[in-house]
Amino acid sequence: MTILPIDPVANASPEALSSFLSDCRDSAAQAGRPSLVSITIQVDDLDPLAVLESIFEPGERHFYAERPSEGWAIAAAESVLAFSTSGPGRFAACQRFIDKVLEDAVAVGDQDIPFGGPHFLGTFSFLDSVAADEPFEAACLFVPRWQVARRGGRTAAVANLLVEGDSPVESLAAKVWRAHSKFRSFDFRPPELPDERSGVASSVDEVGGRRSYESAVSRAVRRISRGEFEKIVLARAKDVRAEARFHPLRMLNGLRQRFPDCSSFSVANGRGQSFIGASPERLLRVDGRVALTEALAGSTSRGATASEDASLGNQLLHSEKELREQRIVLDSIVRCLAPLGLSLKFPPRPQLRRLSNVQHLHTPVQARLRKGVRLLDMLGRLHPTPAVGGAPRELAVPAIGQLEAFPRGLYGGALGWIDSREGGEFVVGLRSALVDGSRARMYAGAGIVAGSSPETEFAETELKFKAMQDALLGA
Repeated sequence: MTILPIDPVANASPEALSSFLSDCRDSAAQAGRPSLVSITIQVDDLDPLAVLESIFEPGERHFYAERPSEGWAIAAAESVLAFSTSGPGRFAACQRFIDKVLEDAVAVGDQDIPFGGPHFLGTFSFLDSVAADEPFEAACLFVPRWQVARRGGRTAAVANLLVEGDSPVESLAAKVWRAHSKFRSFDFRPPELPDERSGVASSVDEVGGRRSYESAVSRAVRRISRGEFEKIVLARAKDVRAEARFHPLRMLNGLRQRFPDCSSFSVANGRGQSFIGASPERLLRVDGRVALTEALAGSTSRGATASEDASLGNQLLHSEKELREQRIVLDSIVRCLAPLGLSLKFPPRPQLRRLSNVQHLHTPVQARLRKGVRLLDMLGRLHPTPAVGGAPRELAVPAIGQLEAFPRGLYGGALGWIDSREGGEFVVGLRSALVDGSRARMYAGAGIVAGSSPETEFAETELKFKAMQDALLGA
């Protein structure tokens, strides 16, 4: 990638920007292939979700992720480049796509601004392949036309263009100039959100029925007792119908306010469907050459008083069943990453991770990347973790399709971004819902191990459903 650390907008004109893009067009014509041009400027503090609300179009791709407690958020809309694939080699295929795009890319502006430069926004479904009629591909990356993101008190606005040998550079330059001028002094216009009837459900139906889930748990426990696998994660789904269309960004705003310690997200496929949620689990983060992942397994509720809350947390920390489930996840992470030769560091005992409505056992894991090891190398080995699949993975994951009554799609999948410096972050698609007009399908799951009871696991999933149902219905 060619980096030009100048700001072509701040001290220039539309004509100067057009001249710069003309040079890029000439280079693309000479090379015989298009070039990605990414223009970054630092702007005054903006709320990326408010920006996305302002430019939201149901028929366009979008991506949003935010963790308020860590002070970062990224919003992106429209697509100038997209790539999709499926199968066991999907992570490697996505890496080849990124490398190919960056080979001819030109990045303009200060690349040291957080979230500066081109980003590849991605989703990976729970399974390696999905049915042809599912709304999201097994693996998809796209480069957005517009991106606004902030971290550490700094906000970056990025415009991405695909410049070809015959591109109309004057109109492209004018569009970028207008957009960056808008981002420099953003006028937040109220979004056209649905009326309050969208918070009224006409029906909420269990997919397959309650008995179906409890039966599946009982069958899973019997298979565990026969030694088929140690753990399996089984999910439920509920279909919600409302009196008006759901707006994913209205729900997203509610989720980020309710769950500041989670990663709130929304991804849209450009065909009308969105996948939204507030995930408590970071699958992988790479910053510099330091990688962070975590084992998150074992759950209990929050108490009504400080004493009750502490008592529930203490019980969780000493529960043989919950500690065993946590250790299964941690051992799997160590085993999956072993072929990469990384030195993993983690505390000897799990910690409590307290969210607004639930407590989890949590073990952070850190490693310094060796030369030649990249984010997607790790992601492909980690996903799906036993926290969403089971262990051993090769035995538990195929059994999920035999026991659940619906396709998972992005539920339990990986969602996130990769930047041009091989950094990025992916979260697990948990506490989530697939939204399509006035319909939504919510998902929640629980880890099944020896000693699990159908009634307890049903109650745990009910607790997890509440967060999304409140967001959907405005409770």
